Amino acid sequence: MTATALTAQTRTEALAAMSDDAGLDVLVVGGGVTGAGIALDAATRGLRTGIVEAQDWASGTSSRSSKLVHGGLRYLQMLDFHLVHEALNERDLLLSELAPHLVRAVPFLYPLEHRVWQRFYVGSGVGLYDALASLSSRRRATPFHKHLSHTQLHKVFPDLRSDAAIGAIQYWDAQVDDARLVVTLVRTAAAYGALAASRTQVVELTKQGEQVTGAVVVDLETGEQRTIKATTVINATGVWTEKTEALAGTEGGLRVLASKGIHIVVPRERIRGERGLILQTEKSVLFVIPWSRYWVIGTTDTAYTEDPVHPVATAEDIDYVLDHANAVLRDPLTRDDVIGTWAGLRPLLQPGTKEGTSSAKVSREHTTASPTPGLVVIAGGKLTTYRVMAKDAVDFALGEQARTTPSITDRVPLAGAVGFATARRKARGWADTYGWTKQITDHLLHRYGGQLRDIVAAIETQPDLAKPLEGAPDYLRAEIAFAATHEQVVHLEDVMLHRTRLTYEQRDGGAAALDEIVEILTPILGWDAERAAAEKQSYLDRRAAEEAAAQTTSDAEGALARARARDIVPMRPLDAPT
Repeated sequence: MTATALTAQTRTEALAAMSDDAGLDVLVVGGGVTGAGIALDAATRGLRTGIVEAQDWASGTSSRSSKLVHGGLRYLQMLDFHLVHEALNERDLLLSELAPHLVRAVPFLYPLEHRVWQRFYVGSGVGLYDALASLSSRRRATPFHKHLSHTQLHKVFPDLRSDAAIGAIQYWDAQVDDARLVVTLVRTAAAYGALAASRTQVVELTKQGEQVTGAVVVDLETGEQRTIKATTVINATGVWTEKTEALAGTEGGLRVLASKGIHIVVPRERIRGERGLILQTEKSVLFVIPWSRYWVIGTTDTAYTEDPVHPVATAEDIDYVLDHANAVLRDPLTRDDVIGTWAGLRPLLQPGTKEGTSSAKVSREHTTASPTPGLVVIAGGKLTTYRVMAKDAVDFALGEQARTTPSITDRVPLAGAVGFATARRKARGWADTYGWTKQITDHLLHRYGGQLRDIVAAIETQPDLAKPLEGAPDYLRAEIAFAATHEQVVHLEDVMLHRTRLTYEQRDGGAAALDEIVEILTPILGWDAERAAAEKQSYLDRRAAEEAAAQTTSDAEGALARARARDIVPMRPLDAPT
């Protein structure tokens, strides 16, 4: 598979191609991990496929998760062994074959409070977790669990309060930059022929009788309206599922509610520890996750009824996470330690489907259904099992034809996986040539994998791209350029929120690097001085609004504070006339 360059121009070209007379076999609505996975699955079956997203890729739930690829220990308590095995199989497939450059194994500690019964109970559960992961023809992708004494526990996690646990069980799961996974899936789908356009909103589903025949979309960048013909439209819009279903003018479909989960970010040096922690709370599971130069701590689980476009972390949310983390930490964290936050919405699938809906695949995690002919809806699920969800959705769309053109995505490496081993061998030479530290080199390998050679090729043409950003030295100038030349960046916020993690990795949200980033993007995207200034101001306004929201005490107040910053390209209200 050759590397595919997605740009602002290819976005325009994809929209034109999608709306030609030939039409599509499959139009995917929603550019999160599920929609991106569906686009890849459909394209690799030889179907003419298009995918559209109203915002930037991964702008919803798929950039605001716990960033874990895991089997879900909690499902063992529900005796859902099949679901856990399925998720663990997908975890190990990503680790070993599909995306070894993006997905990393990480050890977690499950602290124990009781010496005998809890060690036996939890140890048995984690042992079963390991056993389910071993039920595969592949070699294990993670080590087996092990028991740690009180002394061993505090050696690997000195900042765990001495009286918080009598020991622990160490087990392994994995983590991934969720937004990066989505962009990589979209690029991989495009390499196999999928047409991809962000900032493109579906405002109507066209019908002939009861049959959905395609969609009317608006290019939010230009305001131009297009009609896309498609044999099947697949709705993968997460918390927007019901609003998207309603565009077909049918009462059928799936019911989805939004649940908010927030995470906070603190500097790595603030907590002394070499492993992650998993803690049970009265409302949810709390993770303390080591990630590069910082710790990610979360999450919450609260009903959410405000605007789903911009969920925010409120002071109440942040204090909840801090309080539960501090219950086990030797040196309590304060609000001053928090350098960033994010909030995401889980699309919680409600029991049953609406009247008149045919449901083909139901699990504890996701459901695939058809409220009317020509429209397939998938909702629920989690990041780890995106590939299974995608397979189910395309299988349902194809019906009996799925038997003759089955999914092959379990054998399709994502962009960057091919050549990853070679890039690792060449990385030392590149580091010596360009003066990269070990940390920068490792960062590059696990963002680009085998496509690090494309970064190097750009540097050979423009040597100054090899330098770190002055205001954000953990990223190279080349990464900003690559985002614009290969990852369909259209706006500055696309870089700050989804191609990098600067919005929450630095206390200033990356503000110190804005001028340099804008300077790199401007010639590539053809901005004039006025446009460049507007992009910068829009991002700064967004940051200020989110910071104001973090001082509020309710979702309603937080949403009001966030709404004070106008989006650079607002979405159209779905109930508004076109």
